Amino acid sequence: MYSLAELADRFGLEFTGDANTGLTGLATLADAGPADLAFLANSKYLSQLDSTRAGAVILSQALVERCPVACLIADDPYVAFARISALYDKSPRPAAGAHPSASVSPQADVHPSASIGPNVVVEPGAVLAEGVILAAGVYVGHNSHLGAGTRVMPNAVIHHDVRLGERCVIHAQAVLGADGFGFAQGPEGWERVCQLGGVRLGDRVEIGAGTTVDRGTLGHTVIADGVIIDNQVQVGHNCRIGKNTAIAGCTGLAGSTIIGAGCTLAGGVGVVGHVEICDNVHVTGMTMVTKSITRAGSYSSGTPMTSTRDWKRNAVRFSQLDSIQRRLAAQESRGKNIDKG
Repeated sequence: MYSLAELADRFGLEFTGDANTGLTGLATLADAGPADLAFLANSKYLSQLDSTRAGAVILSQALVERCPVACLIADDPYVAFARISALYDKSPRPAAGAHPSASVSPQADVHPSASIGPNVVVEPGAVLAEGVILAAGVYVGHNSHLGAGTRVMPNAVIHHDVRLGERCVIHAQAVLGADGFGFAQGPEGWERVCQLGGVRLGDRVEIGAGTTVDRGTLGHTVIADGVIIDNQVQVGHNCRIGKNTAIAGCTGLAGSTIIGAGCTLAGGVGVVGHVEICDNVHVTGMTMVTKSITRAGSYSSGTPMTSTRDWKRNAVRFSQLDSIQRRLAAQESRGKNIDKG
């Protein structure tokens, strides 16, 4: 439990209300009770503020007078909530050492503070730095390096020659360093192109559950500091993703895609191979990126949801666009000839 004053002091926030108010957990405005800390960062939930039973609410200065309970005042309430949430995180912190069922090569370099869970395999040449945590069933391949404070969740696979920076989080069943989809079509079928590169992650990178980051064909697949990648994302071989970019679930990046810093790719985005996206680009959900983007801004494709009846009508019209354009061009041409006559 933390008091209102303790939280304000720790995170540099102002507050209103009783400094000794005890807050034992976090909750939504609608569900919070007198011992809970809630937050308001989205105006969609403003109506819930009037009736909240929370012990305190994280919100902006503009809403303090409207709040019926104590407040923690933040310029960005959601960022403040994110920082405070770490204090209430109940995720288990396993003890240092290796579980008896783990298979750790004597040729691996394992810091004494590392924690190695049941049925983990650590191959020769692997390096586990200070405070690394490997949950049950993790595989760490030859000559891979996991930086200090990195956590790898159950059944994730780190293939050979993969380097993770410090304080990375790799969620369950993610795969880093699988072979890229490289094949040459020969006279008798597909010839496999050996994938000779590796994967390089910066510091504070988070990889979602079931996501795959393929190794490079010759050079490395590179993900810079602070990148966050959601669940079930495909990152093809030799991709490069810039600092602090965020990629939402079910996105697919074909090989050799280059994405700049500070970008956001919403859910279900597809990016063809060998294109570049510059810094500070936002790509909305289900967009198909078919060419390079050279100017910052927001980009979209696809069609918004509508009723099935209207969608069918519009689909028919879409198929008619080419003939409509041809007729229009012909009419314009005839009009120009008439004007000349």
